Amino acid sequence: MNTDWNNGYKSRHRPLITVLDSMIVADLTRTLTAVLSVIVVIIVSRRFIRILEKAIEGAISNKTLLNILGLKMIEASIAFLPAAFFMAVLMVVGRMYRDQEMSAMFSAGGGAGSIYRSVFIMAFPLAVIATGLSFYVGPWAETVTKEMMAEDEKSADIRGIAAGRFSEYQHGDLVFYVEQIDDDDIMQQVFVQHRKGGQTAIIGAETGRFEDLEGGLYLILEQGRRVLGKPGEANYTIEEFAEYAVRLEERNRAVVLNLEAMPTKELWKNKAPSELAELHRRLSIPTGLVFLALLAVPLAQISPRGGVYGNMFVAFLIYFSYGNLTRINHSWLVKEKIPLWFGGIWVDLVLSILAVALLVRLYSWRYVLIKIQEKVKL
Repeated sequence: MNTDWNNGYKSRHRPLITVLDSMIVADLTRTLTAVLSVIVVIIVSRRFIRILEKAIEGAISNKTLLNILGLKMIEASIAFLPAAFFMAVLMVVGRMYRDQEMSAMFSAGGGAGSIYRSVFIMAFPLAVIATGLSFYVGPWAETVTKEMMAEDEKSADIRGIAAGRFSEYQHGDLVFYVEQIDDDDIMQQVFVQHRKGGQTAIIGAETGRFEDLEGGLYLILEQGRRVLGKPGEANYTIEEFAEYAVRLEERNRAVVLNLEAMPTKELWKNKAPSELAELHRRLSIPTGLVFLALLAVPLAQISPRGGVYGNMFVAFLIYFSYGNLTRINHSWLVKEKIPLWFGGIWVDLVLSILAVALLVRLYSWRYVLIKIQEKVKL
């Protein structure tokens, strides 16, 4: 390789991915995986308690419970990806300071620019992935969760049925007893008492099953006898049937989706402030990932003798403030207190100003101006 040492080692001679880039990206990948896993487990565990209460009450089946757990982990991973990457960069760069790797890099002519190059080799592709996750995968996961919970609510009333026990529904108007339930959910020797319109029907059937038909959830009875009349009167009707259906409850099949489950293309079409605010919230995930990474590099250099976790407390405060500002921005957009264009940039602008201030604090204004002039001349 021919090198003009009088003009210095120019960036055009540098390979696309250097050894430093590979090392930092590998460390970031391992650290990001570990940090994100811990955050997701903590957040999902707290949120999952409320869903677990519904499962105990019989509102959600065990199979649906596991599916919802997986979907909630996807949603949490998307929401906290910027925070996890922010902490990963802070920990990796902080470790490099503690192990004197940064001193060796500075001695070889490297600087913050070399670190930023390595960090953003991973940050930019990760931001593209985060955009797809936030705009499409997140709403899909929320939609599937709502649909599964709504589907389970249709059979919530019958999930607690057990053989040898009387079950009461429709505020006592429907009572039935099952002697035995087969593995394929076919009930044997079914007794039903159904009150409707001042009359009471006593039904006995050989078998029974539940079916979700067009009009709602039905109890289908086979091979039985039905006695219909008004209690206290001798006027009654006795019928024998091969198949008889009793509607347990009329179900509303429409699934009401919130804004988090609304497809992104629908948000683009709507001009309501709440829809536009939700669009900004989804966009804040990839942009927050990039700008938090921009801030993490100089933040890790503030206290190099503090070890890997020396600046973690400051990082928590910064991310806590960033999260609050994002929620305030969302509220202001919904209430139309700020313009739409300003709501999309001011939070990231605050992070950028803070990152520049930290860099200036490290290198001084004169050094920063000299470096800018060198870049402009190039």
